Amino acid sequence: MNRHYGMDWLRVGAFGLLIFYHIGMVFVPWNFHAKAPVTVDWIKLPMQAVNAWRLSLLFVVSGYASRAIFARQPAAPRFLWGRTKRLIPPLLFGVAVIVPLQPWFELVGKQGYPASFWHFYRHDYWSWSVIRGLILPTWNHLWFIGYLWVYTLVLALGLVMLPARARRFLARAADLVLAGPLLLLVPIALLAANWAWEFPGIGETHALIDDWSAHRVYFTMFLFGFALRDRVNLWDGIRRWWRLGAVLAISGFAVIAIAEITHPTGTPMGRRLWFWFGVARCFQSWGAIIALLGIADRYLNRDAPGRAMLTEAVFPFYIIHQTIIVALAWPLFWAGFADWAAFLLLVAATMTGCWLFYWIGREITPLRPLIGLRARRAG
Repeated sequence: MNRHYGMDWLRVGAFGLLIFYHIGMVFVPWNFHAKAPVTVDWIKLPMQAVNAWRLSLLFVVSGYASRAIFARQPAAPRFLWGRTKRLIPPLLFGVAVIVPLQPWFELVGKQGYPASFWHFYRHDYWSWSVIRGLILPTWNHLWFIGYLWVYTLVLALGLVMLPARARRFLARAADLVLAGPLLLLVPIALLAANWAWEFPGIGETHALIDDWSAHRVYFTMFLFGFALRDRVNLWDGIRRWWRLGAVLAISGFAVIAIAEITHPTGTPMGRRLWFWFGVARCFQSWGAIIALLGIADRYLNRDAPGRAMLTEAVFPFYIIHQTIIVALAWPLFWAGFADWAAFLLLVAATMTGCWLFYWIGREITPLRPLIGLRARRAG
């Protein structure tokens, strides 16, 4: 299959959106590693507009990219080794070097932790214990890399263990089930069933071993993205149904918005409303993913200057962005900046810091594999 430029642009957009989402987390009345002194309730609405599908979309585009890599390395062990070399070094480097500032600032800002960062790093961060409610060391936002590697491992094992006939059967079954309107109905039903099973829900933990509700969703999204690259029938279904997917996504968000407006922070939703709030998220989540895939296919499937650089830059951006946000947000609030000024400064500083991290890191050969870039070939 030829390169689908629309999926490249969708991947860039998904990771770019994540950066702005995490900046928004500083100001919204939800738990995060950095918090504005006074949070703003209405910000929940734009956050909820993307909250239901942003992570699922990341796993879809990551699964799609994984299939493109597998096409170049069709032996499962070689594919797994290649992904391990790309994912594990940045994860370990991130946990050891990039992430530690985040829990230190969080402890200082929220709980008045008195020690310096260097004391924290030497004595508390590597204590393998719970310090004032924080499990240390931590991977924080880099959980996504860990999950992606585990899903790749499971996929590679499946490719080795499943006979070719079984794989062909599963591919044909996916074509049959997802080619028509069931492309919308079946995944929404499965998402709703997962929500009903977990209801009233404990939330995602991002701790890997106790996050089964998330695994059922994200691993499935990863497999869908993996299958999407070379399944013509799936793309035909997306082209046929993406507009209806957009309608379902908007309708689901409308329910969520009404619930948020009528139940501001501190006003609990009743059990029945909370259940339907979750069901609406299922419609919003899958409808938005199909709509975005359709938009990427119809309007974005073309190359443009800067695409290759942006596609390469998104992984380093992802690795560094949250540390920049947390490490700058607390000092801005301690200095007395208003929310709007802090927001603008965070956006400017985060984007500047991400670009510098990428531009500098790509020129330092030993650093490239640690920030998610391919190692330079000899010569």
